[in-house]
Amino acid sequence: MLRSGNPLPDKVRAVMLRSETDIHLVASALGDCLVSAPGEAPGLLIPAALADGKEGRARLKGVLRHRAAVVGHAVPPHEATASVRAASRLLDLASAYDGPDAGVVFVDDHLSSLLLLQDESLTHTLIARRLSPLAGLTPERCERLEATLLAWLSGMGAPEVAKALSIHPQTVRYRMRQLEKLFGARLRDPRTRFEIEMALRSRQLIAGARRRRAAVNRRRPRAVPRPRTPLPRP
Repeated sequence: MLRSGNPLPDKVRAVMLRSETDIHLVASALGDCLVSAPGEAPGLLIPAALADGKEGRARLKGVLRHRAAVVGHAVPPHEATASVRAASRLLDLASAYDGPDAGVVFVDDHLSSLLLLQDESLTHTLIARRLSPLAGLTPERCERLEATLLAWLSGMGAPEVAKALSIHPQTVRYRMRQLEKLFGARLRDPRTRFEIEMALRSRQLIAGARRRRAAVNRRRPRAVPRPRTPLPRP
């Protein structure tokens, strides 16, 4: 629903915010929109057309500047909760706090990431199954091989992978020989290659989300314990 007295648009988008500070001023700047109720996750429901095209996106970014915000995908009004859910999920993976470095992120630009992390239990199962050949390696070696394998699975040849990773092409070939020994015939099966790429990208997304959560925790002020009042002696 939008403000009373106005007809519902054909499509709406959720806009989920990290903080509810001045949320009503944001709503006023955007025009027709519905503001979340007190106690709910801070957010807005806007006509989808407000985020259409470069001009729409630029206007939203201007209104929401210095805020960590996610604009959901366009849905019919009766499916608004789906846009809220997707935007809220992406907000967990995007900017961790408001401020000059915060920005507006659009669900439309991150559909594959959201699909990969839609069910974290299945995602962890996929990672464990398809990346098991890397399980016994040191973290440093595992990271190097994963980066090389992901670039190769993206369709790059040795020169392109070398340029993307800033390493020598011969290093790429050496790593690929190691990967072929570890994965064997699995790298020659199209379906398995696809699932390995999904697992690699999922692991990257999960690691990034963990780093952002850790950054938030470091920024939070530590609670200072109150001095205890001594009990009166009997």
